[in-house]
Amino acid sequence: MIGRALVASVLALHLSAVPALAQAPEKCAPPKASPAIAESWAQRRLDVKRVWPLTMGQGVTVAVIDSGVDERHPQIRLAGKADLTSAKADHRDCVGHGTAVAGIIAGQPRPDVPFYGVAPGVRLLSFKQSDETNGDLATLVKAITTAADENADVINISIETQDSPQLKAAVDYALGKDIVIVAAAGNTKKDDGTPSPSYPAAYDGVLAVGSATPDGGRSQFSNPNAVDVLGPGQDVSSTWTGGGYQSKLDGTSYAAPYVTGVAALVRARHPHLDQLRVRRRVMLTADGAAGKGTGVGMVNPLLAVTTVLPSEEVAVAPPVPSPLPASVVSKAVPSDHRAMEVATAVGAGGLMLSGVVIALYVLVPMGRRRGWRPGSRAEAD
Repeated sequence: MIGRALVASVLALHLSAVPALAQAPEKCAPPKASPAIAESWAQRRLDVKRVWPLTMGQGVTVAVIDSGVDERHPQIRLAGKADLTSAKADHRDCVGHGTAVAGIIAGQPRPDVPFYGVAPGVRLLSFKQSDETNGDLATLVKAITTAADENADVINISIETQDSPQLKAAVDYALGKDIVIVAAAGNTKKDDGTPSPSYPAAYDGVLAVGSATPDGGRSQFSNPNAVDVLGPGQDVSSTWTGGGYQSKLDGTSYAAPYVTGVAALVRARHPHLDQLRVRRRVMLTADGAAGKGTGVGMVNPLLAVTTVLPSEEVAVAPPVPSPLPASVVSKAVPSDHRAMEVATAVGAGGLMLSGVVIALYVLVPMGRRRGWRPGSRAEAD
């Protein structure tokens, strides 16, 4: 990446891409694309096709803030675009970077091509923030707020810069509109000392993505600061400007769109989850940390979409039942003292009558046997 200074009032922005691609062309002449592509380790590792029977991201809008997207590519399908760099509205991708990011997120599957995106069913928007590998802070801020106003569900920002109040306000604005923001954690530079946090990835609420190697570890160039989760970002392949493909791509900016695609799948499958719980689900289902700068580990699309998290079910207490109306409970009937006196008298009379009947039942037969004569006394000895 380049440390070229911009005007005094503007912070430098950098696409977090491979250093070999960081030379800004004077004209719109991105590196030449290859007409063919092989299946990359990233596709084999994530194996997102296992998720597609459940969802391909339909109903979710994803915004790509980058160098533009070449919509002429046969595997790219844009639903909207905006060039925020000038009034000329030149939507071409003169770097190739934005087209590669868009392809990783939503490249359309084709039977004759082994490459496909993570969530090809999403509604994809392109917000062009630069014609080169650098841009200005005001354009990035405008892109984030514009994407939020266009009702994006997920925003991919494969750009790094320094902290600023304007950028923080734009990020907070998007988060307040329940948007998942995924950002590249940034690449370290050879002439750097201790790596410093990159923004907007380092802001609270942003899903910061580092780059993973094929064995699941952190790429050497991946900034170890403020990393939440890893995505494949070393030696990966994707779509490229000119209708072809580019392989051997390195950078946290190529790791971020893998995580963006997974976040879109989660939002499509679990539309009731807010942006905080989407980020939490992506992180809780990752494959596990592997050292400093790896966050919670490699993103796992299948687990992110299908895992049952009991905490999501008990996070909200059930509503308190409404009180019963007074008419439901019957009033107590007052005591009827007259009825109680009559019942007592009848009961006593019944007992007396029963006693008479029992006495007659015993004494009458005895009287008949003696002929109704009185009984004799026993004589004394």
